[in-house]
Amino acid sequence: MTSIRRQLVALVERGAIPPEQMATAVRLSGLHPSGRDWYVFVDRLLLWLGSLALAFGVLFLVAWNWAGMGRLPRFGLVEAALVLAIAVYWVADGRSVVARVALTAAVLLVGVLLALVGQVYHSGADPWQLFFTWALLVLPWVLVARFDVLWVLWLGLLDLAVLRFFHEFRFSGGGDAPAQWGLVLLNGLALVLWELAARRWQWLSARWPRCLLALGSGGPITLLVMLFIIDEGAASWWSPVVYLLWLVGLYATYRYWRPDLFMLAGGCLSLMLVVTLFVARLLWNDADADAGGLLILALLVLAQGAATVFWLKRLHREMTS
Repeated sequence: MTSIRRQLVALVERGAIPPEQMATAVRLSGLHPSGRDWYVFVDRLLLWLGSLALAFGVLFLVAWNWAGMGRLPRFGLVEAALVLAIAVYWVADGRSVVARVALTAAVLLVGVLLALVGQVYHSGADPWQLFFTWALLVLPWVLVARFDVLWVLWLGLLDLAVLRFFHEFRFSGGGDAPAQWGLVLLNGLALVLWELAARRWQWLSARWPRCLLALGSGGPITLLVMLFIIDEGAASWWSPVVYLLWLVGLYATYRYWRPDLFMLAGGCLSLMLVVTLFVARLLWNDADADAGGLLILALLVLAQGAATVFWLKRLHREMTS
């Protein structure tokens, strides 16, 4: 899809818009934010910052005055804040910004309440159980809200639960590899489902959640391949196979089905890291680095960077034409 900026440039190049009228054309096209746009931005920014400050303020107030507060004041303060947030959501329109901000604060306060229960009653639960229970309890709110921020927050809770679960048990002495595989599967599946659901529901069409999910799956699989290159015992042998499948799927999806330059740039960066580490492993192979090897590695990085920039610029011209 052609951007407004590129459309204006094309019109100027064809002579449809005189250069002296460019400022007027830019103003009428809405390319630059107006005073009203800045007002809405600042208003929503302060609303979000204020609600988050109140939610975290409850947490820090209880933690700072832990010794001076009894059990009832601790629970009463957190529960009162939670009820207030739910009441604001109930009174406000369910799809308004105020309602969504209130529900996000309520989701955060549920976590504060669970942490308070664990500290007061010494339940002995592992950290992964806290995050998993937190995600399980707020799932109905996330489903009702139809708000992408809450979905990303909910997936973040699951990511933390997966990390803490595998770090707690250390399956078969596998180190961090099982936790990384858990993130690859969870975020990769979430990205696929998000892309499919975005074709049906407009409120899921925002670009930034998909970028975060791509980072959440691409980062761990890249790390697994790098661990495999450094030490074959640190990661399973099929890490490179899954990595190649991930690269092929990323290219096919965001090159042809849903063109996205950010996703392709992330894949290029991942491939550059893996190739650079693989060549470095071949050059030295547990030996000390020499000047010749460092020079070859530097030239390789420069060549990869130049080729990536050239390819991405050409893709950008194709996507915006």
